[in-house]
Amino acid sequence: MNSIQNSSESTSKQPVVIVALVIALCLAADSMLYIALPIYWKEAGLGSLWEVGIILSINRFIRLPINPLIGWLYNRISLRQGLLIAVICALISNLGYGLANNLWSWIILRCIWGIAWSLLSLGGLLTVTNYSTEYNRGQLMGTYNGLYRLGSLFGMLLGGFLPVILGFSKMCLFFGSLAFFGIPLVLFFVSHDTVNNFAGKQGAKVFHRGLLIKPVIIVALSGLLLNMLFRGLINSTLSLVIKEHFASGLVLGGIVISAVALSGVIQGARWSWEPFLAISFGRWSDGPKGRLPLFLASLVIAALAFSFVPIKLPMALWIIVILVVMLCGTSLTTLMDSLASDTAKDSNSTISVMTVYSIAGDLGAALGPLISYLIIGLENGLIYSYSSASVILLIVAGLWYSRRFEDIKVQKY
Repeated sequence: MNSIQNSSESTSKQPVVIVALVIALCLAADSMLYIALPIYWKEAGLGSLWEVGIILSINRFIRLPINPLIGWLYNRISLRQGLLIAVICALISNLGYGLANNLWSWIILRCIWGIAWSLLSLGGLLTVTNYSTEYNRGQLMGTYNGLYRLGSLFGMLLGGFLPVILGFSKMCLFFGSLAFFGIPLVLFFVSHDTVNNFAGKQGAKVFHRGLLIKPVIIVALSGLLLNMLFRGLINSTLSLVIKEHFASGLVLGGIVISAVALSGVIQGARWSWEPFLAISFGRWSDGPKGRLPLFLASLVIAALAFSFVPIKLPMALWIIVILVVMLCGTSLTTLMDSLASDTAKDSNSTISVMTVYSIAGDLGAALGPLISYLIIGLENGLIYSYSSASVILLIVAGLWYSRRFEDIKVQKY
């Protein structure tokens, strides 16, 4: 048994690592924008700050109608071809950031990036699903998640001070050029017939009645809700919560740290530990007890931690709470992706299941900020929003707990 596992790991890890690094190279420019564009919007040729909000969100909304087309495309082309198209689109959009000088050019570039990210995201998930087995799927998903998010860490760290050294436009050209190095990696290390080998003959339809079964519905709904909370609520309101709790700023070692700065440090901490902890969570879930116990424990701990976020606590204790939330985000993201991959691998519609899962995740990420700020606008809105998040996490835990006596793997359909 050990020899089978070792052989599987040695033959499957390289393509997952390569694809994750390709995505990281393409993702760095996008992450940089979230740090630099709100500050250097005039240098970017924009006329007002509200245009920044449009630019940073339009790529998410374009993915909602695009994802089904991407799933249909992956039914007809190889993974290598799909990733190559993605890298070229990323190269065009990312280099274009350094040349754009008005709102419409930015919107076009961000739409191109949205297409690129749909191809990259679904391609990455399909790579893990293709090369993984029941012995190492969680570990490979953790490896994939941890490595590609190095692009986010790199973009956020350098995006804060490189504009001072290079200027905004030159910095964008620097980050944009990174995507170029993804082209040889795809050409030389990604198999040409990957999709055909593991997807089987599914036809051109992405959506069909076979997807309307309990395991796929639970996976899609869980992905939507978790992305709504971790990619939507936390990312969009963390600075606001910090400002609400510590209006005068945080004083550490005699230095006053603003809410925005602390929010960046906390989120940056997550990206820095992802390459290590995501792999560990994935490896633990590959053990004899499976993913479900760890997944349920993470949901319950996250629900408890979310309930304390809007409560005014001593500074040190509150920071511990928010770090627990971020830690649960790492665990739940890796485990949810792995459970989705399990469901897809055991179906006859691998691409279809992962496409539905990707669409659900993007929809949750898009709805998160919108719903959060509608609730926050009410009196005691922060308490309502984070209390609701706790309830949602417990509902997701209940959905999966109800399957504790069922086989998590779905029957072929």
